[in-house]
Amino acid sequence: MSSEKQIVDPSDPIVSEREIFFLSGPLHLTTVDWTNPSHRRSVAASLVQSVYILERDRQEERQGNQALAPPWWTAFHFELYKQLIDDVDSCIFGAIYRLTSTPSNRNHPAPCFVIAFRGTITKGDAFTRDLELDIHIVRNGLHQTSRFETAIQAVRHVVATFGSSNVWLAGHSLGAAMALLAAPIERIKDKKVKQGIRIAGSVITAGLALAMKNNHQTNRSGENGWRRLELEGSKGWRLSTRLGVYC
Repeated sequence: MSSEKQIVDPSDPIVSEREIFFLSGPLHLTTVDWTNPSHRRSVAASLVQSVYILERDRQEERQGNQALAPPWWTAFHFELYKQLIDDVDSCIFGAIYRLTSTPSNRNHPAPCFVIAFRGTITKGDAFTRDLELDIHIVRNGLHQTSRFETAIQAVRHVVATFGSSNVWLAGHSLGAAMALLAAPIERIKDKKVKQGIRIAGSVITAGLALAMKNNHQTNRSGENGWRRLELEGSKGWRLSTRLGVYC
């Protein structure tokens, strides 16, 4: 696990302990075993968490050594390839991460790229837009929003530029719905998985859990108390979604 120095004052009332990797991150992962599902969950969860913190860094104008987000991806040898910006309020709602080191095991399931989406933030100027999009989910209209268009363009860019092998989509809450809708359904061969994704895109993530319960195992032991359902499609696609409330 890599590390970098930060200038952080934990007593700062604006800084949440959950934003500081060295206080709340999975520090037990000194080395990631990509064949270990628990390790993969921890990395995916950390990358989603980093998107929340990227937006909080933006809101609080934390830059350089003051920024809290970078350790959440550099600890696992990822680099920030691109931030995904909402064109309505200029908030950061997602990010594309690229793995910078190649595991020694050539049969490893490590992702070359992870596209992560955060959920609703209740602090700062992003809340109004996030709430508006939450309402779009209820009305089955998230796919008609400009944020979703930005997300799907990001997915298409990664696939067109680098190929579809070993790309993960990960999200939490609102971000999980975004990941489900942006998933390249045409590349997934399993018809039941396809149908589950379509259902989930229409009735929020609960639909996916219902459709998949007899065919995929739901792992309830994820770090940070997050419930998780993981689907694997063809050509190395992995859809990682966070079910429930982020806290």
